[in-house]
Amino acid sequence: MKKRFKKLLVIILFSICLAEAFAQPGLHSNEAKKDWWHIDVIPPYKQSSKAKKLDFIKVKGNSFVDENEKVIIFKGVSISDPDKLVKDGRWNKKHFEVIKSWGANVIRIPVHPVAYHQRGVVEYIKLLDEAVTWCSELGIYIIIDWHSIGNLQMEILSQDMHNTTKKETFNFWRTIAEHYKDIPTVAFYELFNEPTTYEGQYGTASWAGWKSLMEQLIDLVFVHNKNVIPLVAGFNWAYDLTPVKENPIAREGIAYVTHPYPGKRSIPREPKWELDFGFVADKYPVIATELGFMSSDEDANLKDDGVYGASIMNYFNKKGISWVVWVFDPEWIPQMIENWDYAPTSQGKFFREVMQGKFKYAE
Repeated sequence: MKKRFKKLLVIILFSICLAEAFAQPGLHSNEAKKDWWHIDVIPPYKQSSKAKKLDFIKVKGNSFVDENEKVIIFKGVSISDPDKLVKDGRWNKKHFEVIKSWGANVIRIPVHPVAYHQRGVVEYIKLLDEAVTWCSELGIYIIIDWHSIGNLQMEILSQDMHNTTKKETFNFWRTIAEHYKDIPTVAFYELFNEPTTYEGQYGTASWAGWKSLMEQLIDLVFVHNKNVIPLVAGFNWAYDLTPVKENPIAREGIAYVTHPYPGKRSIPREPKWELDFGFVADKYPVIATELGFMSSDEDANLKDDGVYGASIMNYFNKKGISWVVWVFDPEWIPQMIENWDYAPTSQGKFFREVMQGKFKYAE
């Protein structure tokens, strides 16, 4: 009796395990099959019939130029991640219209890896498509920014929200380049937001290794889209471009990025800016894709000293450097707006005046 009971128990347990196994993804259920063989296809981007005529932007010497070779200095803002704006209930054309009214001719869109993972490639691209449509209709250019921070060479990133891999980074840009290859609105690809080893806390990296990685990525982008300008950042959270002097990126049609927040250098900053990144603008296009300040002591790197804003605008004007302020959001710092009524903060007022041509540059 006891043996028959044990045998029956074994049969029952085996049957349960078998049933569970057949219900697992990748086996026999139709839904499970779909999980592994069904491929989500990104619909091709369709240009809006209301889109304004925008030129493809090119690199000529140390400048950005339009199709008539007219030099353009880009002045604009970074928005917060589209995923955040959706959750805030602020992902709409009005958000972009307000930025346009402030005088911007470019908007930087930061794509955080965590949002890209959670929303999924197809759904996230749909958000970018909406932004491209709105900006095309408003006649404003876009920088798409892969917004990770840390050491991509060793894949040690600063926070979970920034976690990515070289493979994912390459595939992200392959997708973006193919998707927007005929759309002049998407003028710039910021290949990696802020490279840094954080004094060894994120491992080790060399400029030679970073240069090689960026050149491989640029080559991949250009296979799919020759009409875009890849943007390459230096180390120290995208501030330091000193290695470019001896060992520049060996590719044509690219530009360099710097993030010169006030805490990077003490007064007088101009001579140090010249040594750290400004000299690059004598030979190549440079765009400061992040800068900004705030009055509070929340972050010493962002602390306004009363002279930073005017001094960096005068320096950029002298050097022909384009710039994008961080960040057009009432929560992320340093804020450009106080609230969702778009009341400007002190830095918001300052940079709005500059973008609207109301700032008087030094002679």
